[in-house]
Order: sequence, then structure tokens, then C-alpha cells
Amino acid sequence: MNKTPILLLLLSYGITGAAQEINAEKRKVVNAFIQCIKTGNKKALANKVAYPLKRELPLPAIKNRTEFIQRYNEVFDDSLIQQISRSKPDQDWSEVGWRGIMFQQGDVWLDEDGRLISVNYQSFTESKRKAVLLTAEKSKLHESIRVFEEPVSVLKTSKYLIRIDDLGNGNYRYASWPVTKAMSSKPDIVITNGKFTADGTGGNHSITFTNNGYTYECYFTIIGAKNDPPATVTISKGNKVLLTQAAGIITP
Repeated sequence: MNKTPILLLLLSYGITGAAQEINAEKRKVVNAFIQCIKTGNKKALANKVAYPLKRELPLPAIKNRTEFIQRYNEVFDDSLIQQISRSKPDQDWSEVGWRGIMFQQGDVWLDEDGRLISVNYQSFTESKRKAVLLTAEKSKLHESIRVFEEPVSVLKTSKYLIRIDDLGNGNYRYASWPVTKAMSSKPDIVITNGKFTADGTGGNHSITFTNNGYTYECYFTIIGAKNDPPATVTISKGNKVLLTQAAGIITP
């Protein structure tokens, strides 16, 4: 099993510390999910998913019921199925505020209605597929940014295309192009040593980079208002904000 670097950081910033025992109503919700896993009822489970169900980049998200059923065995391997099937709602599951209901240390998350919102477990099959896709993705990047450990995100604002990668040990790299350019071209800016900062326990977080007196902040909204963009990019110098733009998160 493998957890995403971002998830591990969020856990280290105290999400598990906010976990609380689930009440009787939530136990019913969890029990229903456990029974679906135990009986292998893929169709019933497919109706209990908040789509798109994100997978660790560069694996594509699961967009709908049909894809979920097709990729079910990639996401839920025998090991995870056994862990969930043997789990007890009052011992192995907990409620974590805004984030929902968590299995163990965050391998699986449900919302309060029992919908599957996140699977942070990665099976051997997904791990192999990810390695193949990652090799193909790196080959399409400019040679100056092909070396990294994990892709984090690709953001697109009205002016810029921004790629963030983890170089290892929490060393984040920022690469930026004009929005009209492709990532196969040389980036206009490359900055390393980005700093990850969790914003509360809801999952919102930022990754901030500094270069020659300029600060580049990429803020990711996991829990926010209905019309909040998934990310915001802010460029400042000293105390002066030079640019703030909403950003979409795109698949590389």
C-alpha cells in the first residue's frame, strides 16, 4: 500500500488528532459500506461514490459508475477488501469534522451520507500502472524538469500554466509557462524548495515558493464555498500583491 505525499503531510498536521468516535447513525452508514465491500456488490458501491473519484497522479480519475465497476479491482485489491470487511465501525472508523468518516489512518473516506469520497490506498496493480504512465508523462516534459519523484498538480489560470512536482522529501518544485505554451517547452520560471502549509484540518493547503524577492503561493481549496475555485495563484513582492488568479486543476 502507498499513501500520497500530500495525504501524509495532512495527516502529520493533525487530521487524525481531530478524529472522533462515530455515532449510531454513522455506524449504520459505515456498516452498509462494509457489507457492499464484503459481498463484492460493485453495482451498489458504484451508486455510493462521489464522482469524480480521484486517483494518485498521473492515474486518471474515475469519472462515473461504468468506470468504477471496470476499475474496481484496481482500487480495491484483496488486501484492502479484507481490511474493510473485517473492520468494526466503532473501532476502525472515525469522524473527522468537515472531512467525513475515515477508515484507519485515512485509507478510505466516506461522507456523512456514506458516499465514497476518497481512497488513499494504492494497490500493486495501480502502482504498476502509475509507473508506466509516469514514464510516458516525463517523456513529454521539457528535459529540464523531467526529474522528480511525484507529480503534485498542474494548474491553469487565465495567464499561466503551472506545474508542481515533489522532488522528494517534501522538496516541491514550481515550473511556469504562459498559458499558450506546452509543458514540452522550456519553462519561463523554475523554483525549488517550496513550503507546504496546511490550513486547518479540512484539507485546504498551500505550497509557497520564493525567488528573488517574489513569493508565489498556490492555494488549494478542498473544502470551501460552492463557487470557490479549486485553486488560487497569488504572486507578490514584499507586502504588495502583484497578481491573484483563480486556477483550474488539470490532468497532465
